[in-house]
Amino acid sequence: MIIDTHCHLDDERYIEDFDEVLARAKESGVERFIIPGADPETLSRAVELADKYSEIYFAVGVHPYDALSYDREYLEEFIEHPKCVAVGECGLDYYRLPETQEEIDEEKALQKKVFIDQIELANKHKKPLIIHIREASLDSKNILKEYAKVGGVLHCYNANEGLLELADRGFYFGIGGVLTFKNAKKLINVYPKIPLDKLLLETDAPYLTPHPFRGKRNEPAYTSLVLEKMAELSDIEKKELESVILQNTQRLFKGLIGNNN
Repeated sequence: MIIDTHCHLDDERYIEDFDEVLARAKESGVERFIIPGADPETLSRAVELADKYSEIYFAVGVHPYDALSYDREYLEEFIEHPKCVAVGECGLDYYRLPETQEEIDEEKALQKKVFIDQIELANKHKKPLIIHIREASLDSKNILKEYAKVGGVLHCYNANEGLLELADRGFYFGIGGVLTFKNAKKLINVYPKIPLDKLLLETDAPYLTPHPFRGKRNEPAYTSLVLEKMAELSDIEKKELESVILQNTQRLFKGLIGNNN
């Protein structure tokens, strides 16, 4: 069994053929799906999907790009839902910063404040974190080390070796389509250093579509392509690695298996 630990199935790009997307995923062995929280405006859609489909779960959270929309009280309306398995995706993203230094400082301060508050929300409710990090590895690591009392997953792990020390603090590393890219040399080189018992599988659908479908809409069925590349780099049979990753996923996101069979 494969679990796509990060797929934005609440995205409007799946509305017209949603059931077909799920069917293709199941044909590829994907039987569980986690929709991360990113934009508060789509959270209700994620909850509706989790209520309708037994195999879909969700997380509550706000992406750093939407930090101005952060409302902790709104997230807490859904965090005790039986299908809510995590807090996030939350974190830091310094890729698109304002032009002036004053604006940059304000943006970073806001992102850090919202990130820390979501970590504290996860601590309070004992939910794992789904972490988004882009060009902010050191700040993210320091904040997690200081504030996080729960583990989580570094979504779309960015191959920063310094983040590997978080493995000892209960953090896992989400691997997706980027691993199949021809220009993913850094991730390919760092991948063997990730502990086997800390690997997770994801798509980030509809984004980051793996080769050979790069440029098209991503979907959970393509996790099998990522798994093939992971098995190759790990020098492990695909089925064996699938089993290991399944155990890792269940260890972090408790309750995904057995409740809805």
